[in-house]
Amino acid sequence: MTVGQQRAWDTHWERLGRDVKELPEGPVDFSGWFGREAPVLLEIGSGMGETTSQLVADAPDVNYVAVEVYKPGLAMLILRAELLGVDNLRLLRGDAVDLITEHVPEASLSGVRIFFPDPWPKKKHHKRRLVQPDFVSLLASRLVPGGMLHLATDWENYADQMMAVCSAEPKLDNPHAAEPGGWAPRPEWRPVTKFEQRAVEEGRISHDLMFLRNTLT
Repeated sequence: MTVGQQRAWDTHWERLGRDVKELPEGPVDFSGWFGREAPVLLEIGSGMGETTSQLVADAPDVNYVAVEVYKPGLAMLILRAELLGVDNLRLLRGDAVDLITEHVPEASLSGVRIFFPDPWPKKKHHKRRLVQPDFVSLLASRLVPGGMLHLATDWENYADQMMAVCSAEPKLDNPHAAEPGGWAPRPEWRPVTKFEQRAVEEGRISHDLMFLRNTLT
């Protein structure tokens, strides 16, 4: 890590972060951790925090939780959040599947965001992709009724896989089903990530998918 990242980590991690493997059994007390009651939004894979920090700053009324495995990325996110003066961010280092399965209750999240996950572009590696039926079903069960699962990717065949998986999940509805391909319009509030900028330069089109937790299942 850089000197700045290390300083941010040493100064703020104890207050802002926890390791998934070191969490006590049972649900995380997000209200107690944030010191307030507010909708909890989970972002999976915050990378180096460029866009996450902006999203957190733009949503002061949300308890924003980012889970990421990469320590320097979390440290950079802490640094960016510090520069923006935000205090509605908490960080979890570790595996998102373990976190959600063991420490996030059903119907407790107002939203889940997964922006530009690793596409594993080779066909033989597609099974390693994060967005799979079992995982989407797990995420859907953790959303409150009306809560949103928001995905974005610049890899066309991964976008198609995401759409097929989410459309097949009975706990989710696509409010943009009438749009071409069922894709959601790109929201103006979502900052352009470095991955998305690279995709533009390489001629790839990014797709957003927004699915809502229904009340029928």
